[in-house]
Amino acid sequence: MPRTLPAWLRPAPDSVVADNIKLGRWPWLDAIHLLWTVWVFATPLFAGGYTWRWAWITLASYPVFVLLYVMTLVSSRRHVPIYAIGMVVLGISLLSVYPSAISYFVFGCVGLRINRCISTTRYLAELLALNAVFVAQTSWIGYPWQAIAWVPVLSIIIGLIVSGERSGHEKDAALRLSHEEVRRLAATAERERIGRDLHDLLGHTLSLITLKMELSRKLFERDPARAQRELAEAEQIARDALAQVRSAVTGFRAADMAAEIASAHLLLESSRVHLRHSPPPPMPGWIECGLAMVLREAVTNIARHAQASEAMIALRVEAGVVVLDVADDGRGGVSANGNGLAGMRERVAALGGTLQIDSPRGAGTRLTVTVPLGDAGAGDAAVAAPVPGSGLPAMEARA
Repeated sequence: MPRTLPAWLRPAPDSVVADNIKLGRWPWLDAIHLLWTVWVFATPLFAGGYTWRWAWITLASYPVFVLLYVMTLVSSRRHVPIYAIGMVVLGISLLSVYPSAISYFVFGCVGLRINRCISTTRYLAELLALNAVFVAQTSWIGYPWQAIAWVPVLSIIIGLIVSGERSGHEKDAALRLSHEEVRRLAATAERERIGRDLHDLLGHTLSLITLKMELSRKLFERDPARAQRELAEAEQIARDALAQVRSAVTGFRAADMAAEIASAHLLLESSRVHLRHSPPPPMPGWIECGLAMVLREAVTNIARHAQASEAMIALRVEAGVVVLDVADDGRGGVSANGNGLAGMRERVAALGGTLQIDSPRGAGTRLTVTVPLGDAGAGDAAVAAPVPGSGLPAMEARA
């Protein structure tokens, strides 16, 4: 999108325009529906003809209507109903002096379904409520019964058609996320295969060590020098095997954080939250495993409670510490021990780290976890120890 656009007109990450960009479409594809506003200019042909009053009201109201419609395309899904209701109010308020306002009303009814994940039943209830207001208003003004009858029917039919189209787009998005999940599962299966290969390798190595130990025992009295050589070889084989296991386990643990970030991406995108993140840097496995569990809890809270449109995950190693930042632009106002934060604090404390939270009301939430790089053995023990009250919510929304 051009950076010359004013900040309030730039598309939100979960807006219709942003979705079109993600899909490789023309960003303003949905603006083609403005062609239906031809009825704004054609209505006077059926309602008394063109007058100067109609011209002045059109010049004043049509730009406002177009702006409201554009805002439904570029704003976050949380704000779309505000602009849709704005079109409805614009239409209702002008009905007594401007019959072309019927088009504004119809657009507002349809706009309520733009970029909103709501059921058809709820949307139909909203349409019926708005059209009841329209019928009451036009009846009080004295509109012909034909106009009173066809406008509700038209707005409901068009609204349900648009609702069906939006449901199809949402299912397509879910299908794309499912494809990503399949790729992640394939990567998990590959790691399991590597684990089986590693098991086979260890089985062979341990068998070789056993044979050498048995041979050294038999040679202990007859040939002590050779027995010592066999023991030295067995020791070297064991050390090599231990190094290989540590290397492999470190790789698997690193993949755990990468897999957790991938799962976070699936969960948040399915909740219409745009996630920005970067690949995790290398770090001790005991820290990575613990931070992966903290990240899972934080992301679940964003999906369930934050009402955000965008989130960010940043993981870095600097000055002898590992820092995990998880931020969102949601409603904020999270209490110090709310939404599972107490459990996260206990888990971070078990790693020897600290957790800071910045959550001003209405300005999003930022969690910052800092864990010092310390003794790996102590960290493993801390991660292995159970943390009371830190049960993590199941992430059913990943699929």
